[in-house]
Amino acid sequence: MQNNTIVPKSVLVVVAHPDDMEFTCGGTVAKWADAGSQVHLVLATSGDKGTKDRDMSPHAMSDIREREQRSAADVLGIADVTFLRHRDGELEVTMAFRNQISALIRKFEPDALVTHDPWRSYQVHPDHRAIGTVSIDAIVAARDHLYVPEQLVAGLEPHHTSHVFLFSTDAPDHLEDISDYMDRKLTSLGCHASQLGHLPNWQDRVIQWAELTGERIGVRYAEAFKHIELL
Repeated sequence: MQNNTIVPKSVLVVVAHPDDMEFTCGGTVAKWADAGSQVHLVLATSGDKGTKDRDMSPHAMSDIREREQRSAADVLGIADVTFLRHRDGELEVTMAFRNQISALIRKFEPDALVTHDPWRSYQVHPDHRAIGTVSIDAIVAARDHLYVPEQLVAGLEPHHTSHVFLFSTDAPDHLEDISDYMDRKLTSLGCHASQLGHLPNWQDRVIQWAELTGERIGVRYAEAFKHIELL
Protein backbone atom coordinates (compact mmCIF):
# COMPACT_ATOMS: atom_id res chain seq x y z
CA MET A 1 0.00 0.00 0.00
CA GLN A 2 1.57 3.27 -1.13
CA ASN A 3 1.42 6.33 1.11
CA ASN A 4 2.57 9.86 0.31
CA THR A 5 5.12 8.86 -2.32
CA ILE A 6 4.16 11.16 -5.20
CA VAL A 7 3.76 14.92 -5.58
CA PRO A 8 2.94 15.54 -9.26
CA LYS A 9 4.22 18.73 -10.83
CA SER A 10 0.96 19.15 -12.77
CA VAL A 11 -2.40 17.50 -12.07
CA LEU A 12 -5.56 17.26 -14.15
CA VAL A 13 -8.68 16.31 -12.17
CA VAL A 14 -11.56 15.25 -14.43
CA VAL A 15 -14.93 14.70 -12.77
CA ALA A 16 -18.55 14.40 -13.79
CA HIS A 17 -20.21 16.92 -11.45
CA PRO A 18 -19.54 19.78 -9.05
CA ASP A 19 -18.64 18.36 -5.59
CA ASP A 20 -17.40 15.00 -6.97
CA MET A 21 -13.81 16.10 -6.44
CA GLU A 22 -14.33 17.52 -2.96
CA PHE A 23 -15.96 14.35 -1.63
CA THR A 24 -13.39 11.98 -3.09
CA CYS A 25 -10.03 13.74 -3.26
CA GLY A 26 -10.40 17.29 -1.95
CA GLY A 27 -7.85 16.80 0.81
CA THR A 28 -5.28 15.30 -1.56
CA VAL A 29 -5.80 18.10 -4.08
CA ALA A 30 -5.23 20.74 -1.39
CA LYS A 31 -2.16 18.87 -0.14
CA TRP A 32 -0.64 18.63 -3.61
CA ALA A 33 -1.44 22.29 -4.36
CA ASP A 34 0.31 23.38 -1.15
CA ALA A 35 3.31 21.22 -2.14
CA GLY A 36 3.61 23.08 -5.45
CA SER A 37 1.44 21.06 -7.83
CA GLN A 38 -0.38 23.02 -10.53
CA VAL A 39 -3.91 21.59 -10.29
CA HIS A 40 -6.44 21.98 -13.11
CA LEU A 41 -10.05 20.91 -12.64
CA VAL A 42 -12.38 19.84 -15.47
CA LEU A 43 -16.12 19.43 -14.93
CA ALA A 44 -17.90 17.40 -17.61
CA THR A 45 -21.29 18.70 -16.49
CA SER A 46 -22.41 21.61 -14.34
CA GLY A 47 -24.80 19.45 -12.33
CA ASP A 48 -27.86 21.01 -13.93
CA LYS A 49 -30.15 18.22 -12.73
CA GLY A 50 -28.90 18.25 -9.15
CA THR A 51 -32.04 19.51 -7.44
CA LYS A 52 -35.42 18.32 -6.17
CA ASP A 53 -36.89 21.83 -6.45
CA ARG A 54 -39.66 21.63 -9.08
CA ASP A 55 -39.39 25.38 -9.68
CA MET A 56 -35.64 25.30 -10.44
CA SER A 57 -34.63 25.32 -14.12
CA PRO A 58 -31.55 23.42 -15.34
CA HIS A 59 -29.97 26.69 -16.45
CA ALA A 60 -30.43 28.31 -13.05
CA MET A 61 -29.17 25.17 -11.31
CA SER A 62 -26.03 25.05 -13.41
CA ASP A 63 -25.32 28.72 -12.67
CA ILE A 64 -25.57 28.06 -8.95
CA ARG A 65 -23.40 24.98 -9.06
CA GLU A 66 -20.70 26.61 -11.17
CA ARG A 67 -20.46 29.45 -8.64
CA GLU A 68 -20.25 26.92 -5.83
CA GLN A 69 -17.56 24.97 -7.66
CA ARG A 70 -15.40 28.02 -8.27
CA SER A 71 -15.60 28.91 -4.57
CA ALA A 72 -14.65 25.37 -3.57
CA ALA A 73 -11.75 25.35 -6.03
CA ASP A 74 -10.41 28.57 -4.50
CA VAL A 75 -10.45 26.94 -1.06
CA LEU A 76 -8.37 24.03 -2.30
CA GLY A 77 -5.83 26.09 -4.25
CA ILE A 78 -6.83 24.94 -7.73
CA ALA A 79 -5.29 26.94 -10.57
CA ASP A 80 -8.31 26.97 -12.90
CA VAL A 81 -11.68 25.34 -13.54
CA THR A 82 -12.99 24.27 -16.97
CA PHE A 83 -16.70 23.60 -17.43
CA LEU A 84 -17.52 21.47 -20.47
CA ARG A 85 -21.28 21.88 -19.86
CA HIS A 86 -22.46 18.52 -21.10
CA ARG A 87 -25.95 17.68 -19.87
CA ASP A 88 -26.09 16.17 -16.41
CA GLY A 89 -26.95 12.48 -16.51
CA GLU A 90 -26.31 12.19 -20.25
CA LEU A 91 -22.57 11.57 -20.55
CA GLU A 92 -21.70 8.87 -23.05
CA VAL A 93 -18.50 7.16 -24.14
CA THR A 94 -18.03 8.61 -27.61
CA MET A 95 -15.06 9.40 -29.81
CA ALA A 96 -15.94 13.10 -29.76
CA PHE A 97 -15.94 13.16 -25.95
CA ARG A 98 -12.66 11.24 -25.84
CA ASN A 99 -11.08 13.74 -28.22
CA GLN A 100 -12.34 16.63 -26.11
CA ILE A 101 -10.57 15.27 -23.03
CA SER A 102 -7.50 14.42 -25.12
CA ALA A 103 -7.25 18.06 -26.15
CA LEU A 104 -7.34 19.14 -22.51
CA ILE A 105 -4.60 16.65 -21.61
CA ARG A 106 -2.44 18.04 -24.40
CA LYS A 107 -3.25 21.59 -23.30
CA PHE A 108 -2.52 21.20 -19.57
CA GLU A 109 0.23 18.53 -19.89
CA PRO A 110 -0.45 16.82 -16.55
CA ASP A 111 1.97 14.46 -14.88
CA ALA A 112 -1.04 12.91 -13.14
CA LEU A 113 -4.68 12.54 -14.07
CA VAL A 114 -7.29 11.98 -11.33
CA THR A 115 -10.76 10.70 -12.17
CA HIS A 116 -13.58 8.27 -11.34
CA ASP A 117 -12.80 4.54 -11.38
CA PRO A 118 -14.95 3.28 -14.29
CA TRP A 119 -14.43 -0.35 -13.24
CA ARG A 120 -15.93 0.06 -9.78
CA SER A 121 -18.40 -2.76 -9.13
CA TYR A 122 -22.06 -1.78 -9.23
CA GLN A 123 -21.36 1.88 -10.04
CA VAL A 124 -24.90 3.12 -10.59
CA HIS A 125 -24.37 6.65 -11.89
CA PRO A 126 -23.84 6.53 -15.69
CA ASP A 127 -21.93 9.82 -15.71
CA HIS A 128 -19.31 8.42 -13.32
CA ARG A 129 -18.79 5.33 -15.46
CA ALA A 130 -18.62 7.38 -18.66
CA ILE A 131 -16.21 10.08 -17.53
CA GLY A 132 -13.81 7.54 -16.04
CA THR A 133 -13.73 5.49 -19.24
CA VAL A 134 -13.40 8.51 -21.52
CA SER A 135 -10.63 10.07 -19.42
CA ILE A 136 -8.54 6.91 -19.41
CA ASP A 137 -9.08 6.39 -23.13
CA ALA A 138 -8.09 10.00 -23.74
CA ILE A 139 -4.71 9.44 -22.09
CA VAL A 140 -3.83 7.07 -24.92
CA ALA A 141 -5.19 9.42 -27.58
CA ALA A 142 -3.23 12.35 -26.14
CA ARG A 143 0.16 10.68 -26.04
CA ASP A 144 0.63 9.53 -29.66
CA HIS A 145 0.86 11.90 -32.60
CA LEU A 146 -1.15 9.76 -35.02
CA TYR A 147 -4.22 9.99 -32.79
CA VAL A 148 -6.43 13.04 -33.36
CA PRO A 149 -4.13 14.66 -35.95
CA GLU A 150 -6.32 17.75 -36.12
CA GLN A 151 -5.11 18.60 -32.63
CA LEU A 152 -1.57 18.80 -33.96
CA VAL A 153 -2.76 21.30 -36.57
CA ALA A 154 -4.27 23.32 -33.73
CA GLY A 155 -0.90 23.40 -31.97
CA LEU A 156 -1.64 20.75 -29.33
CA GLU A 157 1.41 18.50 -29.15
CA PRO A 158 1.22 14.92 -27.82
CA HIS A 159 1.66 14.51 -24.09
CA HIS A 160 2.46 11.47 -21.97
CA THR A 161 0.71 11.35 -18.58
CA SER A 162 2.75 9.24 -16.17
CA HIS A 163 0.27 8.60 -13.36
CA VAL A 164 -3.44 7.92 -13.05
CA PHE A 165 -5.24 8.08 -9.71
CA LEU A 166 -8.74 6.59 -9.64
CA PHE A 167 -10.99 7.48 -6.72
CA SER A 168 -14.11 5.67 -5.48
CA THR A 169 -12.32 2.45 -6.29
CA ASP A 170 -12.79 -1.15 -5.17
CA ALA A 171 -9.04 -1.75 -5.31
CA PRO A 172 -7.19 1.08 -3.52
CA ASP A 173 -3.42 0.76 -3.40
CA HIS A 174 -2.44 4.38 -2.75
CA LEU A 175 -3.60 6.22 0.36
CA GLU A 176 -2.91 9.90 0.98
CA ASP A 177 -2.64 11.20 4.54
CA ILE A 178 -4.93 14.26 4.63
CA SER A 179 -4.87 14.78 8.39
CA ASP A 180 -3.65 18.35 7.95
CA TYR A 181 -6.18 19.04 5.18
CA MET A 182 -9.47 17.73 6.56
CA ASP A 183 -10.63 21.22 7.53
CA ARG A 184 -10.01 22.48 3.99
CA LYS A 185 -11.83 19.47 2.54
CA LEU A 186 -14.87 20.18 4.72
CA THR A 187 -14.75 23.91 3.94
CA SER A 188 -14.66 23.20 0.21
CA LEU A 189 -17.61 20.82 0.53
CA GLY A 190 -19.50 23.47 2.48
CA CYS A 191 -19.34 25.69 -0.60
CA HIS A 192 -21.80 23.29 -2.26
CA ALA A 193 -24.77 24.53 -0.25
CA SER A 194 -27.28 23.60 -2.97
CA GLN A 195 -26.37 19.94 -2.48
CA LEU A 196 -25.59 19.70 1.23
CA GLY A 197 -27.67 22.41 2.87
CA HIS A 198 -30.50 20.00 3.59
CA LEU A 199 -28.24 17.31 5.10
CA PRO A 200 -27.52 18.27 8.72
CA ASN A 201 -24.98 15.50 9.40
CA TRP A 202 -22.99 15.44 6.18
CA GLN A 203 -19.78 16.55 7.93
CA ASP A 204 -19.95 13.57 10.31
CA ARG A 205 -20.29 11.15 7.40
CA VAL A 206 -17.35 12.63 5.49
CA ILE A 207 -15.18 12.57 8.61
CA GLN A 208 -16.11 8.95 9.29
CA TRP A 209 -15.14 7.89 5.76
CA ALA A 210 -11.77 9.64 6.10
CA GLU A 211 -11.17 8.12 9.53
CA LEU A 212 -11.87 4.58 8.32
CA THR A 213 -9.49 5.10 5.40
CA GLY A 214 -6.84 6.61 7.66
CA GLU A 215 -6.92 3.60 9.97
CA ARG A 216 -5.43 1.52 7.17
CA ILE A 217 -2.15 3.46 7.31
CA GLY A 218 -2.22 4.61 10.93
CA VAL A 219 -3.17 8.25 10.38
CA ARG A 220 -6.17 10.28 11.46
CA TYR A 221 -7.65 10.97 8.01
CA ALA A 222 -6.86 9.67 4.51
CA GLU A 223 -8.21 9.39 0.96
CA ALA A 224 -7.86 6.26 -1.18
CA PHE A 225 -6.99 5.73 -4.84
CA LYS A 226 -6.08 3.07 -7.36
CA HIS A 227 -2.74 4.21 -8.75
CA ILE A 228 -1.73 3.29 -12.30
CA GLU A 229 1.79 4.15 -13.43
CA LEU A 230 2.20 4.53 -17.19
CA LEU A 231 5.66 3.93 -18.62
